[in-house]
Amino acid sequence: MTPQSIFTEHMAQDLQTAASPKHAWKAQSASWAWGCALICLLIAAVYYRVLAKLVVDWYEIPDFSQGFLVPIFAAYLVWNKRKTLEETKIVPSWRGVGVIVLGLMVLVLGVYGAELFLSRISLVILLAGLVLCFGGWQLLRELRFVLLVLLLAIPIPAILFNQITLPLQSLASKLASVLLPIAGVPVLREGNVIELPVMKLEVAEACSGIRSLMSLFTLSVFYGYFLEKTVLRRTILALASIPITIAANAVRILGTGLCVQYWDPDKALGFFHEFSGWVMFLVSLSCLFFVHRIMLLFPERRSQA
Repeated sequence: MTPQSIFTEHMAQDLQTAASPKHAWKAQSASWAWGCALICLLIAAVYYRVLAKLVVDWYEIPDFSQGFLVPIFAAYLVWNKRKTLEETKIVPSWRGVGVIVLGLMVLVLGVYGAELFLSRISLVILLAGLVLCFGGWQLLRELRFVLLVLLLAIPIPAILFNQITLPLQSLASKLASVLLPIAGVPVLREGNVIELPVMKLEVAEACSGIRSLMSLFTLSVFYGYFLEKTVLRRTILALASIPITIAANAVRILGTGLCVQYWDPDKALGFFHEFSGWVMFLVSLSCLFFVHRIMLLFPERRSQA
């Protein structure tokens, strides 16, 4: 063979290798990795103050401490669907630019309006816009649950928080006022204050059950994802966490009232009150598991072709 023919043959082999699907996929993956790294750096530069304050709130506000688990779970969801995402057809859409602009506008409103909720939720909107812009509608559909899960990491605004907390306080005090006389303790309820023969027991904001509700709701979403396949049954499990939390909180207040009446008020409002919170949360998890076991007794009906 002449040197010219050898050179031509090697060039043909190189071109064939470059054109192979495997090589093209690796090249595309490398470009996507560099692009994602650049986008992450830009997001970090824009949102570093927002994210830093969010992490501080997770640490300092017990009602939202479950936020530390949400990004880990979201990352696992992406990793678990990596094969599906690799097979997803990438069709970039210019409509994603509009969603990105919307997210940045919400960020500006949140920052200059001193509204943390808007500035934090703008990040989820921005991520949805980036996925739509660079990946298309099909990729956005595959990642929609991941984006919705990220909302669980964002503390709800104070206005909505108070609208939820106050009814929970009232409901908990009403249920405890009904249960305590059954246990032989006469009560007189005035709003969120339960007057016992020994002392007054106030159902404060910390006793409303909002902390247990947020944590149990988040865990029920995780639990439903791993153990159920349909959206309906996952939704039922998530909604079941609400009455379970309310009932568990009422039982906790009942136990505190009994300890105040028959034991030691100082210990009842100190160690027992804090310890019973952890115990009732474990009981709530057990009730959620029990609800799921009942759901398994009624298998999902599949339509016949």
